[in-house]
Amino acid sequence: MNPTDATPHPTTDATVAWSLGDIVVRRIDEIALPAETGTWLLPGATGEVLDATPWLRPEFADAKAPLLVSHSFAVEAGGLRILVDTGIGNGKSRANPAWDGLDTDFDERLTAAGFAPDTVDLVITTHLHTDHVGWNTRLHEGRWEPAFRRARYLTARAEWDHWASVDLDPARRQMFADSVHPVRDSGQYDAVDVPEQGIEVADGVRLVPAPGHTPGQLAVELHGSGRSALITGDSIHHPVQLAHPHLTSCVDADPAQAVRTRNRLLTALADTDTLLLGTHFPQPTGGLVRRDGESGRYRLHAEPGTPVPAALA
Repeated sequence: MNPTDATPHPTTDATVAWSLGDIVVRRIDEIALPAETGTWLLPGATGEVLDATPWLRPEFADAKAPLLVSHSFAVEAGGLRILVDTGIGNGKSRANPAWDGLDTDFDERLTAAGFAPDTVDLVITTHLHTDHVGWNTRLHEGRWEPAFRRARYLTARAEWDHWASVDLDPARRQMFADSVHPVRDSGQYDAVDVPEQGIEVADGVRLVPAPGHTPGQLAVELHGSGRSALITGDSIHHPVQLAHPHLTSCVDADPAQAVRTRNRLLTALADTDTLLLGTHFPQPTGGLVRRDGESGRYRLHAEPGTPVPAALA
């Protein structure tokens, strides 16, 4: 069986929010991915590894595999509405059967959370993979056009330049054609130089390098008046990688670099009050990184956020 050849199932009806003081983060659900995805994406996360990490169940793993989802984070910061990654998207031709021709209510959820497309100011792309750019565009009169017509879209220059320099396979060419190039052609996509120390792109919002999964991948730091948070991108696909940072994804461009990045981020987060928000973590999605006894490993102490009914979001 294709590891992703199953029908995705919907997620919750509520928007979940975390307050950082003067910054608020909302999770906008798209789909929960088929359970087989975890086995395919993280082949080292075997049943034995999961059994040795009991805190992962039942929220983050089933009996056999890590569980993964697709969602975006909608951030209110400095008077701006900011979207971090845009998921898989609707109605797009994809090689992955679980992503092909989706028909979800993501855009309705986004609007219900107070982020109607025409009100979004900034879209941050952590990296240019299919499941992070899908809602960049929507179909209008037979053409793919930017979904967020007044927004500035950002990604790292290292990421942009990498994909511009390689020979794309057909599936990736399709993704760029329907989800990236229409935004570029509109003049809305900006490639940003991101130094080692990061760069602030809005009040309290900093892009930081997190290479390995892709050459120019970003993580996103949020520094509110009350506390801070880190949105992982795919530098940490799943909480099992807290306990086992050496576990790599089958699609990591540079697995060794991905491990170094993950260890660096976890070391900085451990035993602080900085909230970790996982781009593919199932509910409860967020939490604090804590050292797990004398093992030298880490675990996630969940902070599920506050469910907000759509009408009040």
